[in-house]
Amino acid sequence: MATDPVCGMTVEESADALRLVRDNRTYYFCCHECLRVFAEPEEAKRRLGRRLAVAWPCSAAVVVLLLVPAIPRALDVAAILAAVVQGYAGAGFYRGAWDALRRRVGNMDLLIATGSTAAFLYSVVVLAAPGRLPPATYFDASSLIVTIILTGNYLEQRTRRRAGSALRQLAELLPTTVTLLDVGGSHEVPLDELRPGDRIRVAPGARFPADGVVRDGRSSVDESLLTGESVGARRGPGDRVLAGSQNREGPLTIEVTSAGSDTFVAHVGELLQEAEMSRVPLQRQADRIAALFVPFVLVLAIAAGGAWYLLAGAGASIGLLVFVTVAVTACPCAFGLATPAALLVGTGRAAEAGVLFRGGDAVERAATVDTVLLDKTGTLTSSEPTVRGVLVLPPISRDELLRSAAGLEGGIDHPLARAITEASATTGGLPARFRDVRLDPGRGVVGTAGSSRFELIRGDAAQEEGVDLAPVRGWARDVERDGSSWTVLLRDGRPMGAIAFEQPIAPGAAEAVRLLGEQGVRMAIVTGDHERAARRVAGALAIDDVHAGVSPEGKVALVRQYREQGRHVAFVGDGINDAAALAAADLGIAIGSGSEVARETGQVLLVRSDLRGVPLALGLARRIVGRVRGNLLWALAYNAVLLPIAAGALVPALGLGVYRFLPVAGAVAMGLSSTTVLLNSLTLRRDPGAKGRAPAASLRARPAAEGV
Repeated sequence: MATDPVCGMTVEESADALRLVRDNRTYYFCCHECLRVFAEPEEAKRRLGRRLAVAWPCSAAVVVLLLVPAIPRALDVAAILAAVVQGYAGAGFYRGAWDALRRRVGNMDLLIATGSTAAFLYSVVVLAAPGRLPPATYFDASSLIVTIILTGNYLEQRTRRRAGSALRQLAELLPTTVTLLDVGGSHEVPLDELRPGDRIRVAPGARFPADGVVRDGRSSVDESLLTGESVGARRGPGDRVLAGSQNREGPLTIEVTSAGSDTFVAHVGELLQEAEMSRVPLQRQADRIAALFVPFVLVLAIAAGGAWYLLAGAGASIGLLVFVTVAVTACPCAFGLATPAALLVGTGRAAEAGVLFRGGDAVERAATVDTVLLDKTGTLTSSEPTVRGVLVLPPISRDELLRSAAGLEGGIDHPLARAITEASATTGGLPARFRDVRLDPGRGVVGTAGSSRFELIRGDAAQEEGVDLAPVRGWARDVERDGSSWTVLLRDGRPMGAIAFEQPIAPGAAEAVRLLGEQGVRMAIVTGDHERAARRVAGALAIDDVHAGVSPEGKVALVRQYREQGRHVAFVGDGINDAAALAAADLGIAIGSGSEVARETGQVLLVRSDLRGVPLALGLARRIVGRVRGNLLWALAYNAVLLPIAAGALVPALGLGVYRFLPVAGAVAMGLSSTTVLLNSLTLRRDPGAKGRAPAASLRARPAAEGV
């Protein structure tokens, strides 16, 4: 079973079903009108506006003519105007009803067409054959029903457009042409001709047409629509840029790494479309209700109308009005729209903040999380280490030591190498020159200068090899006690000095831990690093529960252990090394940046390497699920209250005269019902939900000072 993306009705995925393929995704529709609204929303809105421009004047005139019967041939003119409303303004309802009958499904159009046509045809018979039926006519009711419901549809389309603004923005970000650089100079080419490896120039103020790496130039880049970060990011040679972000200052030469459907912005669009079309588990019962709702309403309308006519002796006209009122008051669309409306708005709001959900199931899982297991490196700490301290052994100086180390590490792309290069740059001198430099994986780097052999190797590797480290042993012991790592520079096997590194607490990590604690979420650090390093980070963040030296398999076992205790577990990692744990958890949250993040294991993807996205994701998920529940409750309450009223619950108190206005009042209520669902969902745009509390059944955290 599929869901109509416009009205939310359940549709069979049969061979003859109405469908549309867009971006390699198949959408199914209950009728041609919904298909047209989805395929050409602007044209559908203009067409609806034209129908309303005819319907409202005609309906108003019908009401006046029936209120002032002294006007010559008032009923005849009213009948003609009502026919215009039914035949032109209400034509879409008839087409939708016919589609529903052909496919043996129920939809809203079937109820509207049945109710308004019954009122119109009854009035025509009264006018054409006087004396056959009670003399009352209902041209005003039939016209106003069509007009008011069309007005509701128009408001719903405008509201839906606001709800889908994030998805629409992402789809409209990329330029249509790009400036391609080649041996012949530069020239403009269409965007779809761009390929990985091409070099392009992006002018100040322009948006990047593809993901890539800066090869020349420096600038500030606005990534706010992709990552939620309002502060411009500095970008220079070697830095990555994302399609859809904006170049603020100087021109940049970019080497394309991903283009077209492989870009990060394209993946974001796909994820938002998945969320829009997905159904959270709590919606399944509502789907079953919606599928049976239209037949039930038609049976109820016939039964109620017949009961008043046959059993209560109210007459044919009252029986007809009861039938019409029940048919036009019912609103199955509210059930169908309850989930997609909230998911579309909520996941769009999350995407603007750099948080991507993979479908509605991920949203509902996130809403139940009460325990978060956190990887350390690259999650709680910065993925880029810094030089913390330097030990020099005479006669070498600190600056000479750093320049020698930078000379060995200069051509190596490794976090420690980058830290040494950056520290050396502060000395003002050039890196030393070595020959025959080679990387010794897992150990360090080796090179030659003059007749001497130089090595920059990890401290633990030097200890295992039996290098004489007596001059640095006391210093190294202090470094390790603080949880830092170190390397030693050797010349012909003798230490010249050593460099200590630390991975600082990631920006935003402390705030993220505080927010998770406020949400009632329990936290634990799970890392493959040694105990001292893990305890240093845990102490800085006030987290008690620490599991150090854990292998990838051990992380999976820990996830299962927590789940066996009845906890709903989220695992937060970089999405690559922690793939198994991400998959084993109730919710995997991959933290990182770049286009690869959209392909990782996690059900929640954080575009930026910022842990504050975790409490935002969990809080917003609770708000989304809360809106879905609220929407479903509204749909249930609306129909549970108004259908009995439509069937005659107010007659004992107000008399049968209530049916002079109930059909129109029912149409107004039905028209507002779906719009109310959308408006309720739109409130998510103003409330990020980052501070939403954990579920009532979750395990409560101890105070922040105590950790977990």
